[in-house]
Amino acid sequence: MKIVTKNIHILDEVFTLTNQRALFWKKEKALILSDLHIGKTAHFRKNGIALSDHIFENDLQRLSVLIEYFQPEKFIVVGDLLHAGDNSGVDKFCEWKNEFPNLEFHLIEGNHDRISKKLEAKLCLNFRDETLHIDDFLFVHDFQKKNEKFQITGHIHPGFVINSVVKKIKLPCFVVTENQLLLPAFSEFTGLDTKNLPKKGRFYVFTDAEIYEI
Repeated sequence: MKIVTKNIHILDEVFTLTNQRALFWKKEKALILSDLHIGKTAHFRKNGIALSDHIFENDLQRLSVLIEYFQPEKFIVVGDLLHAGDNSGVDKFCEWKNEFPNLEFHLIEGNHDRISKKLEAKLCLNFRDETLHIDDFLFVHDFQKKNEKFQITGHIHPGFVINSVVKKIKLPCFVVTENQLLLPAFSEFTGLDTKNLPKKGRFYVFTDAEIYEI
């Protein structure tokens, strides 16, 4: 797995975009991502659709490599950590998380995060709320139109269409506007929304080998 990075500046802060669907904020030593949808494959299997855990295991492997690369102290998930409550996928995630006992775990709740007190204890969260404020930044799962703070969000699973000679290619991306940084979905087992995106944004589209500003 190759990690490609690109630094951007927002409100005099440096954020590092990666081609692995995550963001690093050096000043806060925070690895930031959204929409892991843990347990999605298990949920599909429960409902009679045979899917391998390979995709989810690959997501966890990418997380491990990112943690080794950046050495963060905080792990911030901007919503939809889970897909459908507690299941075997959550058990695997907790086993993985135990490998990093000193990493603070902050969850901003998303629309899929239906978490009981029992499940919250199982996940060993350091922070759980609908929003998180750090300096001039607001972390929230879905963009709040009436809030004037600069918002770091997820939820939409942004994608960008590139027209090649042969066919249209849809790629994940980050989107930056004057008041929002929209994160890609971290899980590779998600669709990409190319329509409901912020207007007048800069798109940072990425492949395994490069990050392109469009």
